[in-house]
Amino acid sequence: MSVACTHPGSFGNLCILCGQKLEGESGVKFGYIHKGLRLYDEEISRLRNTDTNNLRSRSKLYLVLDLDHTLLNSTHLAHLNSEELHLISQADSLGGVSKGSLFKLDKMHMMTKLRPFVRTFLREASEMFEMYIYTMGDRPYALEMAKLLDPQGEYFNAKVISRDDGTQKHQKGLDIVLGQESTVVILDDTEQAWMKHRDNLILMERYHFFGSSCRQFGFNCKSLAELKSDEDEAEGALAKILKVLKQIHYKFFYELEDIAERDVREILKSARREVLSGCVIVFSRICHRALPSLWKMAEQLGATCLMELDPSVTHVVATDAGTMKAQWAVKEKRWLVHPRWIETANYFWEKQPEKNFVLKKRQ
Repeated sequence: MSVACTHPGSFGNLCILCGQKLEGESGVKFGYIHKGLRLYDEEISRLRNTDTNNLRSRSKLYLVLDLDHTLLNSTHLAHLNSEELHLISQADSLGGVSKGSLFKLDKMHMMTKLRPFVRTFLREASEMFEMYIYTMGDRPYALEMAKLLDPQGEYFNAKVISRDDGTQKHQKGLDIVLGQESTVVILDDTEQAWMKHRDNLILMERYHFFGSSCRQFGFNCKSLAELKSDEDEAEGALAKILKVLKQIHYKFFYELEDIAERDVREILKSARREVLSGCVIVFSRICHRALPSLWKMAEQLGATCLMELDPSVTHVVATDAGTMKAQWAVKEKRWLVHPRWIETANYFWEKQPEKNFVLKKRQ
């Protein structure tokens, strides 16, 4: 007795299992895996369970990586200014991609700079995670960047998702990632792109190598390229975040007992709360628009925030060393620091040396 086909998905309008013609378009598009592929909820759930169980048996999680300002920085050649034109003669050969970090892509009229430490980062992260690229760039751009980052095809294979593949405009979603949400970590420089998945997100400090990137985000400062400088390999964002990923991976597989209850979102929350644990903060002269987000950030990092001074306060966070609260901090030998102390701790998931952020009175 033959069993009726459940139609797990379709290519075009044909069932991927029995070949029967299906009416209308339904299911979720997975065009980055194969053009025209759609999968239905039951099949997506089955594949996620199978894939996740397979990865868990190999002690691996999922890592979804943004491109621009996270792993690299790109600019149009026409946007290079006079102080950056020297880069054209310094570009690395596309014939030896794995040894270079600055590339001129003539057919795209672009120049791309890989973030320092990115090759070591990808190599070490690949031992702990199955990795996806997920970018708001178009598909040709995404594939070109994947070639620069992964010239041997070791890390991403077909797992390159572009804005053409998303199911929501101006948003990224885990609905087209074949991993259970409890096992997916996201690295991205834009929190607003992941409104439904903030608990999976590690927010990256943006990489601004080119001047056009600084201008895009309204920074009136010289770029790294203009300064003929770059991020530090050992102390840059990717090196710091690799340590966090190792911590998350270790906790997931080696510290928690019940595998069914393990969830990277809870591990991320817990790890964040350890960063400023024990710190008691009062804010002084912080812009009204900035205060709510700074307050929330500090609490997520484990600090206690108070409205008024009391003997338990360990840090006064201010932009003006002349306020009453700032003067109290100096008199009582408490830390008086700039808001960047909290922001840097938030990016690096690590309490920063206060002496590097001390706020001093203007002369």
